[in-house]
Amino acid sequence: MGFRAGTQVTVDNALKMMMVKSANDMAVVLAEGVGGSIDGFSEQMNRAAQRLGMTQTNYVNPNGLPADGQVTSARDLAILARAIIHDLPEYEYFVHIPAIRFGKRVTPNFNRLIGRYPGADGMKTGFICASGFNLVASATRNGRRLIAIVLGAPSSQARALKAMQLLERGFGANQLSWLQPALGSVDNLAPIDAAPPNLRDEMCGPKRKRPASDESAEDLIAGAASGSETTLSFFAGLQPPTLRPVDMLAAAAAPVEPVVVYTGPKKTGAELIAAVAVDEQKQTPKPRVKKQRAAAGKPDAAVHPQTEPDGRKSVAIDPKAAAKPAAAATKQAHSKPDATAAKPADKPAAATAAKLAPDKPKAAKPAPKPNTTDAKPSAESKPRS
Repeated sequence: MGFRAGTQVTVDNALKMMMVKSANDMAVVLAEGVGGSIDGFSEQMNRAAQRLGMTQTNYVNPNGLPADGQVTSARDLAILARAIIHDLPEYEYFVHIPAIRFGKRVTPNFNRLIGRYPGADGMKTGFICASGFNLVASATRNGRRLIAIVLGAPSSQARALKAMQLLERGFGANQLSWLQPALGSVDNLAPIDAAPPNLRDEMCGPKRKRPASDESAEDLIAGAASGSETTLSFFAGLQPPTLRPVDMLAAAAAPVEPVVVYTGPKKTGAELIAAVAVDEQKQTPKPRVKKQRAAAGKPDAAVHPQTEPDGRKSVAIDPKAAAKPAAAATKQAHSKPDATAAKPADKPAAATAAKLAPDKPKAAKPAPKPNTTDAKPSAESKPRS
């Protein structure tokens, strides 16, 4: 999320940010709050993994960023997902939040099944260059919940599509279950004896046109407006799906109301509204300096005093006249100094005439009245009626 050091965040808001936006800093905040440190929390996670039977998992940090010795498998992730569903029902809400709103910024869930695939209700996405695009997905239909694990996909679109295909196969197999042998549960899956592949070159190497990222725009699918109503009926679970997974993924996601998140202590009612307003204000860009200068340089309107019939004085404002003094002042400020400006202003015409016609001097004309743009008005002058 990129908050400044010392920012206070509740556990509830930190979980929402971590599950929807994959906020790595929120994972660190939660880990340090629960385990005292990253190493302490990692030890707690490893003990829990051993207790659950996750034999191919070793945690080094709480957010899954690259670290030597950190590894897991599809089988272990399925075991973990099942444990969360069965043992932590109070946290079920966090795995299928469709979007969050922080201030003015709305972030949708990176899990593209939510709002598109019928019955989708979780759980979490992930990406690093070494492992590619990963997804733990779950969906429920007719009281039956399935879990699909996809690791090493080349894009966020490919992982969502593969998860949909796996779930479709699982739900479709129920119709002919009496003809198929039981495959057993995830406990019966034997761990694969193989070293985890490193996909860094394929995901983030020089051959890739754009840098891979969980927030990358290269995989975005433009949803057609005509498919939104169909997707809504699917999401409600009223009818069995009639579209292929690729068509479901291409359809526009069902409209949702983002969940509000904020910084600071827990707030409700008016306090929550005020906290959201503060976060919005922090995200509002400041006005540009150029606009401020333009506003500051705007000329003031000229004021012309007038006398009313009853002897009272009134003021008339002429905005057009105000532009002329400002323009004249600007021109004088940028022009070279005039040597004649140092001479007295009472005989400018006589001096000019003497230069033009030295053989026949002419009588000096009376000096013109001072202009308001060049000289201050005399204190004895009176306004015209």
